[in-house]
Amino acid sequence: MRIEGKEYRTIWYEENVVKIIDQTKLPHRFIIKELKTVKDAINAIKVMEVRGAPLIGGTAAYGMALAVKENNSPEFIKKSSEELIQSRPTAINLKWAVDRMMKKLSGINSDQILSIALNEAKEICDEDEKFCEKIGINGLKIIEEIYNKKKDTVNILTHCNAGWLATINWGTATSPIYHAHKKGIPVHVWVDETRPRNQGANLTSYELNEEEIPNTIIADNTGGILMQRGEVDMCIVGTDRTLSNGDVCNKIGTYLKALAAYDNNVPFYVALPSSTIDWDIKDAKDIPIEERSSEELSHIEGIDENNKIKKVLIYPNKSKAMNLAFDVTPAKYVTGLITEKGISEASSDGLKKLFN
Repeated sequence: MRIEGKEYRTIWYEENVVKIIDQTKLPHRFIIKELKTVKDAINAIKVMEVRGAPLIGGTAAYGMALAVKENNSPEFIKKSSEELIQSRPTAINLKWAVDRMMKKLSGINSDQILSIALNEAKEICDEDEKFCEKIGINGLKIIEEIYNKKKDTVNILTHCNAGWLATINWGTATSPIYHAHKKGIPVHVWVDETRPRNQGANLTSYELNEEEIPNTIIADNTGGILMQRGEVDMCIVGTDRTLSNGDVCNKIGTYLKALAAYDNNVPFYVALPSSTIDWDIKDAKDIPIEERSSEELSHIEGIDENNKIKKVLIYPNKSKAMNLAFDVTPAKYVTGLITEKGISEASSDGLKKLFN
């Protein structure tokens, strides 16, 4: 996808380093950062220089390659894999990518181990890009159906950033939107601000602006009244982990949007590659929900009058804050799951039909 007219992916290997777009600086600064060690990759995941389940997986894969480059002893590689998995616990793609890398590297002691690691990391990223493009092609059908009935702009509400910045390219929730736009279907996106880190305002709107797609940022609590007024035709969100029964774990606030959509008969879709499906956990209560620093709530960053990025405190000094990063939307509130294989019901049977 494009930034200032130039095509980018979110992560790539060049000149013996891994390069990423530092998302903590967006939308005010566009900075390409180099990752030279596995510690760099772990830190990038932890502080959310990279974020979004598929991109976290891609970064973890390249993190494993950096570990091999640094020290290809089995002990160091194993230790690095464990540290990568612990860097952010909720997104299942991270563990999936690390496990896949470990399986590929297991028992290899040759001089080719680094090239094997780099090739596998690239394959993981290339695969995600293809999956996201297919998600867009499949989801486009839904937008086309709405447009053919409405004969007017399709208003889509999304939450957080499940755009190309959260993946390798195309995005998950945004991929159908990009495909619809490229086909000439008029779309407008209601962009949830997504407190506390404002991924919607800072990233989703930024992406859509670069692609010249009409969008409007709204406070997280605004979606309900827009649905009541009939100003939302459909919702599309991403997911950090989807259980085999169709329950969806995504950025905090997703559950409330699903409830509002359900109450107002607005279709609520979740877009995901198969790497985001957790086939092992059967009960949503067993999903590890990340609790992040309360400072993400109590402080906010922006551009000051001198065009400098500044962080300011917005809460009373003595106030405590709780910062849960994710919630779970039960499958009964999900209209359908948009995957690279097609669209399924959010249920065990629906997923089995696609992937078995």
